[in-house]
Amino acid sequence: MAKKYLTDGPVWHALASVSAPMTFGILAVLSVGLADAYFLGQLGQAPLAAIGFVYPVTTAITSLSLGLSAGANAAVSQAIGKGSDSDAPARLALHALGLGLLLAIAVAVAFWALSAPIFVLMGASDAALIEAKAYAPFWAVSFPFLVVMMVTNAAFRANGDGATSAAIMVLGALINIALNPLLIFTFELGTQGAAIATAIGRAFGAVVAVVYAFHTGVLSRCANVLSGVAHSIRQVLTVGVPAALSNAINPAGISLVTAAVATLGDAAVAGFGAATRVQSVALVPLFALSAGIGPVVGQNWGANKRDRARTGVRDAWVFCGGYGVLLAIVLTSFANPLAGVFIEDGKAKQYAAQYLSIVGWSLFGYGVLVTANAAMNARSKAGYSVGLSLARIFAVYVPLAWLGLMTFGYSGILAAAVMANVFAVGGAWWSTRRTGLHPFHA
Repeated sequence: MAKKYLTDGPVWHALASVSAPMTFGILAVLSVGLADAYFLGQLGQAPLAAIGFVYPVTTAITSLSLGLSAGANAAVSQAIGKGSDSDAPARLALHALGLGLLLAIAVAVAFWALSAPIFVLMGASDAALIEAKAYAPFWAVSFPFLVVMMVTNAAFRANGDGATSAAIMVLGALINIALNPLLIFTFELGTQGAAIATAIGRAFGAVVAVVYAFHTGVLSRCANVLSGVAHSIRQVLTVGVPAALSNAINPAGISLVTAAVATLGDAAVAGFGAATRVQSVALVPLFALSAGIGPVVGQNWGANKRDRARTGVRDAWVFCGGYGVLLAIVLTSFANPLAGVFIEDGKAKQYAAQYLSIVGWSLFGYGVLVTANAAMNARSKAGYSVGLSLARIFAVYVPLAWLGLMTFGYSGILAAAVMANVFAVGGAWWSTRRTGLHPFHA
């Protein structure tokens, strides 16, 4: 496969060429979580509440794969932009893949051992805890496959190929969703069946990704394959570790906020969890944009075309603003029907609808956050990304959520979410100026 250089032509076209197909890939992956919620919701409130506890924890752990992907993207895309060593991109991708697999196995074992105490600390009821414990072991088995697939897909995107990355994500998700009703209902495995379906889908996606990457040359048995492996690992981890922390901070914060919501009962947890899943789907175009801005910034920064990198950030933020307004209108207008897709219980549905109609007006700010973080990661300035995410969650969202709970109840928690997203805009503005990526950088 010939590399697709993102260093020439209109910047918006380069950004769209990677981001647009990723919309379908990310939507497919998030649809797996929605399918889990839909099918398990038919088994009663306990399985659905269990997913409300499992989801923030597994999302936090999944940040490892996102961090390694960011590290791989930064290293590979900058190597492509520099163009000084034709074997360097494939060699870097192989090193990132090996590193990711080893780390994923270690994390999976730790999650398997510690999942039950974590759910207890989050405030899971006895019924929800039983269901969550059935889900966790098979999710742990699936995690190394997820990391392999994600790192390989990052290498495709770094080469300017968002379509292949998206197609692999869609394929794995379709297998997962197709197996869900079979394992949950036909084989009567319930919550455990949903986790097994996830493991099978991820395993299939990982195998397809690696095989096709070798076929196209994104991965290859290049000369001196171990040459510079220590340097490659440092490159990947320099971005990957803070990027993983940055990605873990939001779901970790949601876990702490979920603990606050749990004081209001299982209906509140179920409604809050369902609303955040609807929100995740609504944010898919912004997640796709963050996947596209990385290769654009990385290749252009590596090629010393820094004005193009800044233009990419500007175009991404303009899109966040326009899409954010449209999204707020839709979520407010259709809050009750959207909540009703995943929630049958009347009280839980009210909690979900209230979240969507209030927090929806601030989601443009979260888009600015994720695109700014992705751009700074690709610029190898991931420390700013983690700092911005830490401030948003632990200086604003979590403390204000607990304060809001004690003062105004559930509405206070939602107000905290809005303030956190608005804060993210100011933080992104400041951080990109410090890293040379601000559209109006002097």
